[in-house]
Amino acid sequence: MKILIEVPTWLGDCVMASPAVENIIKANPQAKISIFGSAVSVAIFANHPSVEKIIIDKSKAKSRYFWRYFWLYNQAKNLKFDAVFSFRRQFSSKFFAYFINTSKRYHYQRYGKKSAHQVLRYCEFINQSLGVNFKAGRLKIYQKSKTNKPEKTNKKILGINPGASYGSAKRWYPQEFANVAGELSAEYDIVIFGAETEKNIAADIEAFLLEKGVQNYQNLAGKTSLPELLEKISQLDLFITGDSGPMHLAAAFQIPTVAIFGPTNDLETSPWMNAKSVIVKEDLSCQPCMQRVCPLSGKRQHQCMKNINAQKVLTAADLLI
Repeated sequence: MKILIEVPTWLGDCVMASPAVENIIKANPQAKISIFGSAVSVAIFANHPSVEKIIIDKSKAKSRYFWRYFWLYNQAKNLKFDAVFSFRRQFSSKFFAYFINTSKRYHYQRYGKKSAHQVLRYCEFINQSLGVNFKAGRLKIYQKSKTNKPEKTNKKILGINPGASYGSAKRWYPQEFANVAGELSAEYDIVIFGAETEKNIAADIEAFLLEKGVQNYQNLAGKTSLPELLEKISQLDLFITGDSGPMHLAAAFQIPTVAIFGPTNDLETSPWMNAKSVIVKEDLSCQPCMQRVCPLSGKRQHQCMKNINAQKVLTAADLLI
């Protein structure tokens, strides 16, 4: 049996879909699995033992609107599968699946209006599609086994991740990240993570650390591929981050994590099944607003993050150390 799985576009969503993907494989243990999605999201399945093929969605390579559907059509018409599962609800995903030679198409939908963790929603989609009742397991990412592991120094490793692709509303402040890292620098070597678009934020943290006389850090913003990011996060002793894709990577590796939440709903996107995680958030009437940019002005603007200071995060970290 050949199965095509279209995974979510965003890294964090894709990691949260991994238990549901495992349940598809559990229901079809002999199936040959192909994964379709963005270059970032499909990369977490590169070493999956059940994945035979990875297809990168290149339909957004050009800005012209019609080009996307032209690419999707040309790709789909040459594909033949026994079943197609899509974890995306967009019209483009339905368009793509329609032209695939298959007798079974399953498109993600939410069941019920109550707030639920996204992992549970993805697994419910698979249960409803296949008529099974599998539980949602841990987030699952396979890595290549390495014979030569990097040597550890006398200090533990603290990772800080100030960025969030979703938007500025989810981002805590560089100086506060630096205040936390500075307090922990005697015990931890520090690694600053971030995407290419987050290099300025990482540079600000670096500048604040240097002002404090902290030099035992690495700034890896914009310098890591996804496999390298996976490796680095899996080696951490402590991770401090906002609600982001790397937060879910850390949950998959059971890394002790302090997760700072502002506009998003921690009931839906908290670190799944990571008992070593602590959530830091305020309890404001405007939370969760789910906005990419804070819509408020004046003193109320971005209070969900402004009200969180370094001491609150350090107190949360103490619970994990």
